[in-house]
Amino acid sequence: MATVLQPETLPSSTTSTRSASSSLRDNFIACRLQFRFLGVSKTLSADQKRLAAQSFDAEGDSISAGKRLINTKHDAWKVLTSIRSQATKFWKEGSLPYPESGIRLIRQGRIEDFNATFADYREQLEAGVRLFDEQFAEIKEAARVRLGSLFDLSDYPSSLEDEFGIEWDFPSVDPPDYLRRLNPEVYAEQSRRVSQRFDEAIELAESAFIEELDKLVNHLAARLAGDEDGRPKIFRDSAITNMGDFFQRFRELNVRSNGELDELVERCEGLMQGVQPQALRDNDGLRRSLSTQLSSVQSSLDQLVVDRPRRNIIRPRRSSEDSGDR
Repeated sequence: MATVLQPETLPSSTTSTRSASSSLRDNFIACRLQFRFLGVSKTLSADQKRLAAQSFDAEGDSISAGKRLINTKHDAWKVLTSIRSQATKFWKEGSLPYPESGIRLIRQGRIEDFNATFADYREQLEAGVRLFDEQFAEIKEAARVRLGSLFDLSDYPSSLEDEFGIEWDFPSVDPPDYLRRLNPEVYAEQSRRVSQRFDEAIELAESAFIEELDKLVNHLAARLAGDEDGRPKIFRDSAITNMGDFFQRFRELNVRSNGELDELVERCEGLMQGVQPQALRDNDGLRRSLSTQLSSVQSSLDQLVVDRPRRNIIRPRRSSEDSGDR
């Protein structure tokens, strides 16, 4: 029988991760978001590839080629993809990563908010599909002209009713309780795997926070320190507001798994407290001072990245719903 180490005998970093992992399991829930979207491209048939290959004096089975069925620059299509992008952004920004494709973790207290927001996006998508359907004949006719002999009406659905959709649910990531009764050993093994996944989720969350903060700090520091033609570089208000958005999201989603990261975020938030974009544009001294202090934060972030333990993290794979291929 394997020896189980008690928490007090574990290395401090492991104990911290386990504690954060437990907090994550107690306060967060899995959320899955999936899209159904009409494909915009299709692979050429074998005969079509052989014909295309002739212009290169190549064999047909040695090339890969496809045709674009939908003009993705069409306004009606852009409405649909914009809704998908907004829903995906809301899902990702309000959640933490989980090492299983298509799943992220949200705070339990936000279930109602997520459910209502996704329902609103579904209504927007349905309205967008109706608009797209009204122009679908025109879109297909434009494709006929654009594709020439490659056009095939059978590539397009006769109805768009089932071609678009947004689905979400809150799946359990724990092993089913009935397994405990049927096979305790298998249940115990599955429970260990779930615990490991939550440990990995902590690592993924820390990496994502560090990467985002590093990107924001580097961008702002570069805009404040640099100059173009002897004049200070121009920066947008978003360079400041994005930092504020990050601090709020960090407070909402952080499970206090990394004390160094917590201190760095607090330090950076203190530097940005009360800083207004226009004040930075008008005050060279303020720009230089903030740039110097942000450079110090950059150095600490770099060291934090170097000091982080290397672990095999299972990265979530891109889901087929996002590929856009038929």
